Amino acid sequence: MAQAHMETTDQGFLVKASDWNEDVANRLAELNNIQLTDSHWEIILFIRRYYAQFKHLPNARVFTRAIAKELGENKGNSRYLHQLFPDGPLKYACKLAGLPKPPTCL
Repeated sequence: MAQAHMETTDQGFLVKASDWNEDVANRLAELNNIQLTDSHWEIILFIRRYYAQFKHLPNARVFTRAIAKELGENKGNSRYLHQLFPDGPLKYACKLAGLPKPPTCL
């Protein structure tokens, strides 16, 4: 497998979104001690679609509501999302999706 090329910011976000692919996402997950499952991929691909459609990132509340609307209440809730991304669902979904750091994240 080709080595994923990725230049990241000091917080681990991709510098160039165009560098993103599944190998890069897997590498970013490794660096963040996250073992990607189909459930993670569902959220990662969701936030990529959201960003492509709306050209901005939501805040955490809007993110959770948008997931509930598209994927169902059982996935669009804080408990479920924190199980996948314990250190911050929106921040880590965006990071692994190769998107910019959400403006609402520290």
